[in-house]
Amino acid sequence: MADTPTAEDAEVATPAPEPTETLFGVPMTRPLGDVVLHPNRDEYIAVVTAMRADGYWLCLDLCAVDYLGSETDRGLPMEIAPERFEIVVNLMDPTARTRVRVRVQVPESDPSLPTLCAVHLGVEAPEREAFDLYGLVFADHPDMTRILMPEDWEGHPLRRDAAVGRIPVQFKAASNSR
Repeated sequence: MADTPTAEDAEVATPAPEPTETLFGVPMTRPLGDVVLHPNRDEYIAVVTAMRADGYWLCLDLCAVDYLGSETDRGLPMEIAPERFEIVVNLMDPTARTRVRVRVQVPESDPSLPTLCAVHLGVEAPEREAFDLYGLVFADHPDMTRILMPEDWEGHPLRRDAAVGRIPVQFKAASNSR
């Protein structure tokens, strides 16, 4: 009869976790072949500034995500703690025709991040949308005011804990007769 593996054999056979790849000095993942960087809030501006100097001068998009109640695997490196909110920035190097996604975790207890306006002027409106719809504040933003919701609107409608359907939607200039 063959030897049965013991608990000691299982410990020896288990490979050590691979070290996380880095790019621009921060953890990097490659879901489905895409390059995704995971800086923390303190590294965020420095990483995006370095990327701009390296050719990623086109900011395609900036958006927010609310993961409240989501138990799915988010594909974060082991050293990055998941938080309720996440800012996702898509950058492109048009010369090399490459894209990189930057994902920054933002805690619910301090939903703020430095603004990218000094690095990419075009993010002023998307940062205002993230503020208006999710309540994420961008420090030193030139105009951190609502952009889509009325000024007297209470709360942030795209947060997962926002009350749904409490105010009926009324579209401007909509006529009830045909």
